[in-house]
Amino acid sequence: MRVRDDHFKALVACVDEGTFDGAAAVLRITPSAVSQRVKALEQELGQIVLVRSVPVRPTPVGEIVLRTGRQRALLDAELVRALGGGGSERGVSAPVVDLPVAVNADSLATWFVEVLETVGEWGDARLRVFVEDQDHSAQLLRDGSVIGAVTASDVAVQGCSVQELGVMRYVARVRRSQWEACGRSLKRVPTVRFNDRDDLQRGVLRRRGLGEPPLEHVVPSAEGFSAAVRAGLGWGMIPEGLEGPAGRGGGRDELIPVPGVEPLDVPLYWQCWRLDAPSLARLSDEVTSAAHALR
Repeated sequence: MRVRDDHFKALVACVDEGTFDGAAAVLRITPSAVSQRVKALEQELGQIVLVRSVPVRPTPVGEIVLRTGRQRALLDAELVRALGGGGSERGVSAPVVDLPVAVNADSLATWFVEVLETVGEWGDARLRVFVEDQDHSAQLLRDGSVIGAVTASDVAVQGCSVQELGVMRYVARVRRSQWEACGRSLKRVPTVRFNDRDDLQRGVLRRRGLGEPPLEHVVPSAEGFSAAVRAGLGWGMIPEGLEGPAGRGGGRDELIPVPGVEPLDVPLYWQCWRLDAPSLARLSDEVTSAAHALR
């Protein structure tokens, strides 16, 4: 069986854009044509590849086809560039290589910035960053959404390689005035949580036998999280380097360490497809180089 290239492209575009209309705009064809190509692909395989939801999402079979489609697109682009970039003398520019990756928000706000700066200088690659928690980013590799991911797992996703990056240290901080107002008791201080998957603060409470937090706020932004703690919304585990400046003269607005809560080190790894593609190798080199800023 050989899947047609336009069928691969239709599936990838649908997943990337979330809708048939969005895919049609990218492929510069009609939504009806996109639908026909996806249906033809499903008929070829004898199985459904897309769940027609909003946004659309790949089925388990679709995930396998999606990974193959992305790999083929990457290798095709690399081939054209290796053969002369489409022939500049004919007025055809070299293809831009698509590099979708998954990165946790805290890394994106700190050490991964160096990767953004470097890729920005290349001019021949399109970096698409999916912000996902390090404990869940590997799933985006499994379903074919990304070609590389910063993860907290050293267990390789099938078909991927793993490189150790280092550890990201989180420190417990609270506004001094809030700490004093709550009787200097962690059990009484509200917590700030990044999202529903953020378990750092609850983990601290569990290990100390304190149960559930009295009140929990959600702030889904790396910089905003630190700002929320500084503003007195609650205490939280902040990535080292994002604590912000110390308070002036030990005033009540000062951000202080939460007494008794030790720093937490989260190991990070870079997982990417095991594929002989120069652009992917170059990206992996930049990620591991930038990660030297970690512990």
